[in-house]
Amino acid sequence: MAAGPAIPGLLLVLAATVLLIFVSVSSPTWEKISFLNVGSGDSVTRYGVFGFTGSKIQIGYDFDPSELGFDSSKLNTEITHNLTKVLILYPIAAGLAGLGVLFGLCGASYHRAGTVLMLLTTSLALVVTFIVWVIEMVLFGIARDRFRDQNISAQFGNANWLGLGALVALALGVCASSCGVFGRYRRHRDAY
Repeated sequence: MAAGPAIPGLLLVLAATVLLIFVSVSSPTWEKISFLNVGSGDSVTRYGVFGFTGSKIQIGYDFDPSELGFDSSKLNTEITHNLTKVLILYPIAAGLAGLGVLFGLCGASYHRAGTVLMLLTTSLALVVTFIVWVIEMVLFGIARDRFRDQNISAQFGNANWLGLGALVALALGVCASSCGVFGRYRRHRDAY
């Protein structure tokens, strides 16, 4: 017997999980998704969670579009390098949200405890996603301004907005899950 109260939260958390997975496989893994696009024409460098266009996959990196003639002395500091390491929180948030989906499936098909566990893991995923989204907006906002100061074209990529969509979906998922915890999970038998 399916438990209707868990389903709206489950669907929202599933949507957030998919968006967080897309963000996690951003450039250099998947060039169509990036946080910051620098340059124009054929020489565009895209920055993602684990590096940038042409770099190896790694945790933490420096901004190095040397082919654009960029003086990176003001941008490549130990602080910005460490902030790029914080982007690993996106895959962690995706894992937490995925765990929330599994618990939500238990809540939707079996018992209220699954919905409670979905609420807890989704709340944790929401906090992690909020922290990493704020950090990446500040990090790539500063990087974009540094590039523009040297007359190099730079604009935000779509991963920023996918992350925001995941954040909103998680927030709505937490609200729906908390309402779903108090929903009816057993049908009363009609007396004949």
